[in-house]
Amino acid sequence: MYAIIESCGKQYKVAEGDIVFFEKLDEEEGKKITFDKVILVSEEEKIQIGNPYVKGVKVEGKVISHGKAKKIIIFKMKPKKNYRRKQGHRQPYTKVEITSIKTATSKKAETTAEKNTEKKESAVKTAAKEKTKKAQA
Repeated sequence: MYAIIESCGKQYKVAEGDIVFFEKLDEEEGKKITFDKVILVSEEEKIQIGNPYVKGVKVEGKVISHGKAKKIIIFKMKPKKNYRRKQGHRQPYTKVEITSIKTATSKKAETTAEKNTEKKESAVKTAAKEKTKKAQA
């Protein structure tokens, strides 16, 4: 499963477990971040394309760190005019690990799974209560 999201004016193809370098985001390290602007989602052979964004789909990630990229050199020169300018630049970035891609169908599956586990837990509790009643009698 993968998704194409829009962030910082760019589009990124992400999957669960990927580590992506975004332009500087205003989030602290260790915090969770949610991307709502999902353009495309691909699940096995099913593809959802948004107009402009897919509704009900969110991509969640965790901010790992902030940093600066390698230095690039900007050199301007005009020949025969003794004009030379050298300038360096380091673009700040935010390193994010994609933790999950949540779609409407996965949310339904999660809620049904939670209900099933709750039913199993309640069945185990009632069985335990019956065993204690029989033991006491």
